[in-house]
Amino acid sequence: MTYQGYKELLVEQQGKLLVAKFNNPKKKNCINMFTYQEMTRVLTEVNDDDGVTMVVFTGVGDIFTAGNDLSQSSKSDDIDAFFKQSNATFKAMVLSFVNCRKIVLSLVNGPAIGIGATIVGLCDVAWCSETTYFYTPFTKLGLVPEGGSSYMLPLILGRSKASEILLLNEPLSAQEAYQFNFVSRIFKASELESVIWPKLRQYSELPANSLLQGKRLIKEGFLENLIKANEAECKQLLQQFQHPEFFQAIMDFASRKNKAKL
Repeated sequence: MTYQGYKELLVEQQGKLLVAKFNNPKKKNCINMFTYQEMTRVLTEVNDDDGVTMVVFTGVGDIFTAGNDLSQSSKSDDIDAFFKQSNATFKAMVLSFVNCRKIVLSLVNGPAIGIGATIVGLCDVAWCSETTYFYTPFTKLGLVPEGGSSYMLPLILGRSKASEILLLNEPLSAQEAYQFNFVSRIFKASELESVIWPKLRQYSELPANSLLQGKRLIKEGFLENLIKANEAECKQLLQQFQHPEFFQAIMDFASRKNKAKL
């Protein structure tokens, strides 16, 4: 299978690895609606590719992703239609992580903000660099947890730590992420080519059916609750998009951005 026609992601097959890189360096690898569509596409296409056992998400440069591109809504003439379409696209993207049968690994090479942090919780394995931090400023934006994080983060981190991050906007350092089992390895940038990528290529050569069936069994214990969480989160997000707190947060964001240009 050839993975062509991607514009927001850099997608490259390396043996049995499929590498997808967030590729928007001018905006700190921010994710827009087209990126969500491409994430859904790559995670769906790979299910039918017997030549790939593992998908690796990482970012171009020294940042994983700064999360959702908040400037998108200002370009729409019909804001309600835009939010409904964005919500449906986002929901499908989360489900593509849930439904991907291949091993999905997040190689977090720098700051992971918003959805950049929550998709890490959707991956089977997560490794991060020493410079990484995770930050989910949802309540600052008048929003709620998304990307299945209302279920996955309490499951992984414990309720108290998850609430600090998702509700109180506390960042999670690389060391804390390792301590609380959000990632299973911290790597140095200098180790990427000599240690990390060779190790991933080694993993990708493991027996494909064994990997597939093992992942299926691991997921069975929480799959139903994760799907319910995604449904509830997306439903609530649509309501938050209409709330004055969200509009005020967007105006404040635009104001700070304009001041920074002066």
